[in-house]
Amino acid sequence: MKKTGKKLLALLLSALIIVSAAVPAFAMAATRTGSKVPVVMIGGDGDKLADKDGNYLMRWSDVFGKLSEKGEDEEGSSEIYKSVANVLLPFLIDGLLIGNYDRYYENLQKEISEMFGDLLLDENGEVSNGSGLAQRRIAEMASDLSRDSKVGKGYYGFYDYQFYYDWRVDPFKTADELHAYIQAVKKVTGSPKVAIIARCLGTVIATTYVAKYGTDDLYGLGLDGAVSNGAEILSEPISGKFKLDGNAINRFIIDGKLVNEDFNIDAFIGETMELLEKSGVFDVVTGITKETIYYVVIKGVTSALSLSTFCTWPSFWGIIKEEDFDNAMEYVFGKEGSEKRTKYAGLIEKINHYDSAVRKHIPEIMNNVNNNANLAIFSKYGVQMAPIIESRNAVGDQFVSAKYSSFGATASDIYSTLSDEYIANRISEGKGKYISPDKQIDASTCMFPDQTWFIKGADHGDWQDVEHNVLYTVTTADRQLTIDDLDCTQFVIYDYKADDCFPMTEENCDTYYWKAEKQRDEPTTNASRLLVFLTTFFRWFKSLFEKLNIKIKIK
Repeated sequence: MKKTGKKLLALLLSALIIVSAAVPAFAMAATRTGSKVPVVMIGGDGDKLADKDGNYLMRWSDVFGKLSEKGEDEEGSSEIYKSVANVLLPFLIDGLLIGNYDRYYENLQKEISEMFGDLLLDENGEVSNGSGLAQRRIAEMASDLSRDSKVGKGYYGFYDYQFYYDWRVDPFKTADELHAYIQAVKKVTGSPKVAIIARCLGTVIATTYVAKYGTDDLYGLGLDGAVSNGAEILSEPISGKFKLDGNAINRFIIDGKLVNEDFNIDAFIGETMELLEKSGVFDVVTGITKETIYYVVIKGVTSALSLSTFCTWPSFWGIIKEEDFDNAMEYVFGKEGSEKRTKYAGLIEKINHYDSAVRKHIPEIMNNVNNNANLAIFSKYGVQMAPIIESRNAVGDQFVSAKYSSFGATASDIYSTLSDEYIANRISEGKGKYISPDKQIDASTCMFPDQTWFIKGADHGDWQDVEHNVLYTVTTADRQLTIDDLDCTQFVIYDYKADDCFPMTEENCDTYYWKAEKQRDEPTTNASRLLVFLTTFFRWFKSLFEKLNIKIKIK
């Protein structure tokens, strides 16, 4: 797999050249009572798929690990040069000189497609290479369905019936598989209904299931880190909402280091990014790009990157926000009547079906659940959002903002809190209890404010016991439980250093491991801009000397 890492580095190098050319009190209880209701657990896209021979395929999240691969060889170096040439030469010769970027787009898509290999689906959004769910997962589900897991322990557990699926394919196809799985669980347990707990992309599957099959078999539904209402990390980049932000990149790196020891980016790179931000380079490059080759480069690159990665997977189109959908379709497939619209007609049909049957009806689907089953939602926030999107300063969990994962919370941004006037108005309306102790979240505007909990400090892929316990307890209870019925407070803190969860208080609510200072990050006067730039420059200069192992001695 080392060639994959080298190829990725080569493509990143090409991209950089092209951009330049474009000029605490107590721990939360971690217990849950046993349930008489069987629970079907649906995870996100973290499970590895396999090729037709049973070999595991690289997940998209594995790409980050490839950046840290070490080792050089003659063949590897040759691959790097070849990849750079394949992408860069068509950009420089065909693109900048004669204004034809088609070969550049084609080569870029080809190079990245080779990296993702068998993970990609065909133009119809179908698996055509025999890849799919690993046989061991199929065997695990068959084993679970061969017995009543309650026997011997007297209750159904959180992971007794875990539904595994191919997270690339049409969510309606997966919903059919989920329906069959639920019928099998009902048969083996003798239970008339099941509870479903879904995380991340699993929330798209759960929502699609309810849209198609209703709530007849549903006892309760728990959503954790929901992206079924839209997630900015994918929705904004493929709909043209870009913003390169050095400050956000640095904060993203700090958060990444906390949860992944391999996420080790040199401190000097961080200082360089910040210097570029403070000197205005990012703004100048972005401005030039938009004014000159914005449509031919940005839109074309977006399409090439999308169709060689996520956007051949119909399920991932379920993550697009409703407000971004039309722009995303144009960025990825071009305008109506384009060659790509014709080529990918089968895929587009699946995407449009989800849009018309699910995305446009999220409120009705959620209300249907609430009217006929138990419902619990857990939203996450407290880490830097993706640093290349317009919503980078939103309060969120890297992937999705609290506003969307909670189905409607009102939130400040990372630089501020809700205003005193806003909070006073909420208190006068009798809704003061819904304001988070850190004053960043107002849960009263959620679709279901009394059935929505928040955890701050845990990133999108970090699932805590307290989240599982609340969702398990509420979805399997003999009545609809609310924030007033549980020991768990509506707002919870997760501390990485303590590796534990606590009720959020005004004293412990600052979990950011970085400072977002508006005056420093976005100075408004010439004097403040100069001061911030000089401070940043000297810090960068000091970092450079440390990098070069040069010590300055002052006599």
